[in-house]
Amino acid sequence: MKNFNKITVLAIFLFSFPVFAIDGVAVIDMRTAILSTQVAQEAFKAMAEDEDYATNLEQAKSLEASRQSTAEKLQKEAETLSQEEIIDLQKEFQEQGKDLEFIAGKLQQAQQDTVNKVLAENAQTMQKIVGELIQAKQIQVLLAQSESIIFSDPALDITDDVTSMLDIALSDTSTQSE
Repeated sequence: MKNFNKITVLAIFLFSFPVFAIDGVAVIDMRTAILSTQVAQEAFKAMAEDEDYATNLEQAKSLEASRQSTAEKLQKEAETLSQEEIIDLQKEFQEQGKDLEFIAGKLQQAQQDTVNKVLAENAQTMQKIVGELIQAKQIQVLLAQSESIIFSDPALDITDDVTSMLDIALSDTSTQSE
């Protein structure tokens, strides 16, 4: 019992002061840092306002509503419909599903293209800012926030710092280009 108390007290002491144990270590989610910037939000807004994207989105909504209607009709009227009518409705439902899947793929591709463009256009600026933060905060180890990190103290996360600095740097760049 005495050993258990000593171990418990030691564990509480060690885990109460994580900053001392990991001084010089930071965590960052570079993708989130860039995609959280005002520039990224403006790019997503422009994508949503794009005529092709908006048309595809409306088509997807319409197809989903139509598909839902077909499913409800099949469910409600299954007992009164002939076998041929049921087969026709099932085919219609499947065709609507294929059409919806195709349009959803186009929407996802447009979103992915926008993400890739924003990441590519801002990667160099982000690298510069991360380098400056590494020096300023005397970071010795910088870990990428990923699925392999199970837990990290939020105080170690510099993602928001990088996003803020990116917003400033990118707004300065856009102001100078105007």
